[in-house]
Amino acid sequence: MKDIKVSLIALGCSKNLIDAECMIKLLMDDGFTMTEDYTEAQVVVINTCGFIDSAVSEAINTILEVADSKTPNGNVEYIVVTGCMPQRYSKDILKDLPEVDAVLGTSHYQDICKVINSLVNSKENEVVKNEYVSEAGGIDHLTTDRYISTGSYAWLKIGEGCRNKCTYCAIPLIRGDFISRKMEDILAEAENLVNRGYKELILAAQDTTNYGIDLYGERRLHVLLNNLAKIDGLELIRVMYGYMDGLDDNIINEFKNNPKVAHYMDIPIQHGDDKVLKAMNRRDTTDIITERLKKLREAVPDIVIRTTVMVGFPGETEEAFNNLKNNLKKWKFDRLGCFMFSPQEGTAAYSMENQVPEDVKQSRYDEIYQLQSEIAKENNQKRLETVTSVRIDSISDDGIFYIGRSNSEAPEVDPVIFVVAGEKELEIGQVYNVKIVDCSEYDMTGVCL
Repeated sequence: MKDIKVSLIALGCSKNLIDAECMIKLLMDDGFTMTEDYTEAQVVVINTCGFIDSAVSEAINTILEVADSKTPNGNVEYIVVTGCMPQRYSKDILKDLPEVDAVLGTSHYQDICKVINSLVNSKENEVVKNEYVSEAGGIDHLTTDRYISTGSYAWLKIGEGCRNKCTYCAIPLIRGDFISRKMEDILAEAENLVNRGYKELILAAQDTTNYGIDLYGERRLHVLLNNLAKIDGLELIRVMYGYMDGLDDNIINEFKNNPKVAHYMDIPIQHGDDKVLKAMNRRDTTDIITERLKKLREAVPDIVIRTTVMVGFPGETEEAFNNLKNNLKKWKFDRLGCFMFSPQEGTAAYSMENQVPEDVKQSRYDEIYQLQSEIAKENNQKRLETVTSVRIDSISDDGIFYIGRSNSEAPEVDPVIFVVAGEKELEIGQVYNVKIVDCSEYDMTGVCL
């Protein structure tokens, strides 16, 4: 056993978290000791996001914070930066952040042990600057037996990269074109996770509705869902990050007829104005969005739909913004995330004319969240006095409530249900019947029956 402690800090989205979990398992298998407290570690790995400017800023601030604990001020001897940011800016990182000792892009997660071994085995005073970055893309690091850090549920990555060429998005530059994992590999990992006690699996990819199109020549998310449902012990399958153009009848029917598929879907639409959607190079129109939502809700009346929209895209006029607001009022998404356009170098939108001023972006961002808070509160109030099944994830910091989710809430991004158990002692990961007795526009409170 190596006497080397490693700490891994995961930033960004769930897909980044899966990559981090795979690296942790590789490190543990290679004999490194993992610690959550980076100040105790000799090597700190920072898995970064590079999607928007705020994510890059967060990554840089994290690097500088960890660097304060570098020897001789602390225990940290080496800092390794992995993931999206070095995939785009590896040379800048090594040049402008001398605290960083090595970088790995998104195609080189499987080299994490090799890099750290190279660092810790280097001769005293030898300067080592490892750079493992090549063409974006790759799924070789994904294993069927990774370290899980999420408690009662587990993420399951079904693909990598993206084939949608949205004009604002750097994901294809960072992650490459869309690559579906082989179905047998996904099913093997799912069985492994269920055997380890994880009863809820959350499918993730940049576009889950594109699953299979590269491997099999057609969309096969519905086939994957059907096969996953055959795994004994798996209770719930949640689908995230689908796209309207891929929401075909096969998938809708699987949501309707498969009892293990949560009546929940995350479908980013990005906007509600046709001119803006076209400028974004989105294949959807407002008519398509309206038609697909109608079809999905008719087939699955209790489905909860989450979306994401962007404000401040170049050329977004006041009229276009009003169209977005009016359509959101009509579509009434149960959950909504909003972010402001952030110009990304290398994308078509980076140099587009008619950039929207920052103060206008902020004002529109605030308006969208105010509008959504009213819609969300109205939707939550419909659940008052109803009984729902709630899976317990944790206990509140004050110890008063259990914290859980029903099929209608995804972890991290959605509101939680605070559960009052009375004299009962509830078990983390188990499901209980809970009566909803109070709500706000965000969270709900219920009593365990």
